[in-house]
Amino acid sequence: MPIYEYESRDPSTACGKCTNRFEILHSPGEAPISSCPCCGAPISMVVSRCHTAFADSNESHGRVGTAVREYEKRGMWSHAAELAEKQSAGTKDPGMRTRALENYKKAGYDPAALEKHGGQPITSSFPKKEGKR
Repeated sequence: MPIYEYESRDPSTACGKCTNRFEILHSPGEAPISSCPCCGAPISMVVSRCHTAFADSNESHGRVGTAVREYEKRGMWSHAAELAEKQSAGTKDPGMRTRALENYKKAGYDPAALEKHGGQPITSSFPKKEGKR
C-alpha cells in the first residue's frame, strides 16, 4: 500500500502532528486527504524522498560461479580451478579460493605444492601434476 507524506499549509494554525511532515497509509485508488486527521487544519501532500535499498548481488560473481559449476560438472577441473582462482584474486573471496585449490587437486596437481602458494596466484607457477614429469 502506498505511503503518502503530508504537511500543514499554514504552520501557525497547525497542531503537533501536521506542523512537521507526517505519513498516511492509503489504499490503492484512495483519494488524498485535505485536512489534518487530528486538528482539521488544511494540509497538502508533499513529494517524498525516495527510500531505496540496493542489494549488492554482484552479477559477475554469480556468472563466474555458474561457469565454475559447469566446468566442475563436466570434470574440467583445471578450467574450473583457474576461473575460481582468478575470481578469488579479484574479489578476495576465500570460498572461491578454497574451491580453486580443491579443483586443482582434482585435476591432479600436487596438493603440497598448491598449499605453498597461500594467497599468491596459483597459475603464476603451476606445480607439476602428480606422476607426470
